[in-house]
Amino acid sequence: MNAVATTLKPRKTPVQVRSAATVETLHLAAIQVLLEEGLSRCTTTRIAERAGMSVGSLYQYYPNRDALLAGVLEKHLEGIADAVERACREHRGQQLSQMGSAFVVAFLAAKLRDPEEAKALYAVAEERGGAVLAARMRTRIEAAVAAMLASAPDTRFDDPAMVAKITLGALVGPVQTLLKEHAPAQFRARLERELVLLVTAYLQAHQFKPERPGAPAAIAEVRAAARSPS
Repeated sequence: MNAVATTLKPRKTPVQVRSAATVETLHLAAIQVLLEEGLSRCTTTRIAERAGMSVGSLYQYYPNRDALLAGVLEKHLEGIADAVERACREHRGQQLSQMGSAFVVAFLAAKLRDPEEAKALYAVAEERGGAVLAARMRTRIEAAVAAMLASAPDTRFDDPAMVAKITLGALVGPVQTLLKEHAPAQFRARLERELVLLVTAYLQAHQFKPERPGAPAAIAEVRAAARSPS
């Protein structure tokens, strides 16, 4: 396991502006080759050619193709986590409807900033190392959402971490459908609105508290409605 992780590490971290620009060029070239050639034909030779540099220059930064692609995926996932963490910090202490909407909008905006790039990186995520990077992103997002929910002024969550995990899961499935299953245009057009509605309703359901007058009856009505045939 450690041997695998080692092979996916970059050879060096860019510190100078020039080195950072070189890595950015390599990342962009890798995405372009992925989109045009697919994962099986995405080689260090093709990436270096697209980047306008030698393979030797590429190897100064990454020991192999998988390490480079892992770097591209890590940057993509960290961008999503950064965006959600920022939105969650900005909406602490606000109403649940504002929290839910902010989370959905931030996640979708970051994930769908470049749909073709995100689609291409699904193939990378299925390679070795991808699952670890994705899990790291989910952990960061769930922690940010849980902290935001814990700051709600009018609702107490018994397990904000569990609520955050379920809320994130509610977003991931539809986004995967959009990117991997060629969903129709109207699906993309309505996705944000529908997910805001879904997440907001779920969060507000936690406002029914046993200690509040009438809460047990309200919960019973919701459960009875869910059981009744349509």
